[in-house]
Amino acid sequence: MSFDWIKLLGFIVTPLIASAVGFTYMGLSRKITARVQNRIGPGISQSFIDVVKLYSKKTAINHGLMQHMGPVFAITASITTLLFLPVIKDSIFFANFSFRGDLIFLIYIMVFGQLGMALGAGQTGNPNSAIGVSRGLSQMVGFKVPYVMALVAIMIHAKSTNLQEIIAVQDGFRNWMVFQMPLASLAGLLAYLGYMGYAPFDVPFAPAELASGPPSEFGGKYLALMMTSRSIFTFAKLVLFVDVFFGGASNFIELLIKTFLLYLFALFVGLVNPRFRTEQSIQFWWKWPTAIGALALLLVAWKG
Repeated sequence: MSFDWIKLLGFIVTPLIASAVGFTYMGLSRKITARVQNRIGPGISQSFIDVVKLYSKKTAINHGLMQHMGPVFAITASITTLLFLPVIKDSIFFANFSFRGDLIFLIYIMVFGQLGMALGAGQTGNPNSAIGVSRGLSQMVGFKVPYVMALVAIMIHAKSTNLQEIIAVQDGFRNWMVFQMPLASLAGLLAYLGYMGYAPFDVPFAPAELASGPPSEFGGKYLALMMTSRSIFTFAKLVLFVDVFFGGASNFIELLIKTFLLYLFALFVGLVNPRFRTEQSIQFWWKWPTAIGALALLLVAWKG
């Protein structure tokens, strides 16, 4: 049996591309936000400059082993999530570890980084971190309910738990899951807003209230690692939603267009909405998105 060097190279290159795209989107979001607020804003490359500067700094603060492990858990979960996603459909280079049942696996692994980060932030003893962790875990319970409902409805409809097969079912623009399963897609996209963490669902970070919440006590290489994890995870979340709801991407240009438009959707929702309180965000997801997700499940079960 010959070793597949193309796949190995893809495993190495994919996180690097994801990180670069994620930091670019973060830079664009800062620029767009500034222009909406009638400011000039930082350059698009500022996110890259910030992370390089942070990696070059030393950190003397030590709150225990779990503080060191929190960012490691976060970036491990981000890279693992990415490596089980088919980034480009029908591409050997970007096929990664996609397997039968991978969508169920991704539902679980996407929680791992947030839980690890919660343990790391909790050990720092900073009250802002503790409050941010509490808010974040509470909010995660809120948006996970409609998110899982939407994915289960789509898996039943596609008769598969494999992302490659779900993408294959969406062959052609009119067959995208957003048109085949509009209710499940709506529930999933509302849950996606919680995943992205922009207003009105930015309650765990809330810079004006919590000094950025969980990362408050992290600096230097720790913060740089968390920023890298966030950039990779942002790209992974966007790719997942493109694969599930928008037919995947046949090439990298198509992927960039779809993911950027999806990113702008979350960004613009955040720009025109004030921040919810924690209980308001949970109540929001447990009302309309959960009801829509439950209805989607009922309809797909009734159709058989």
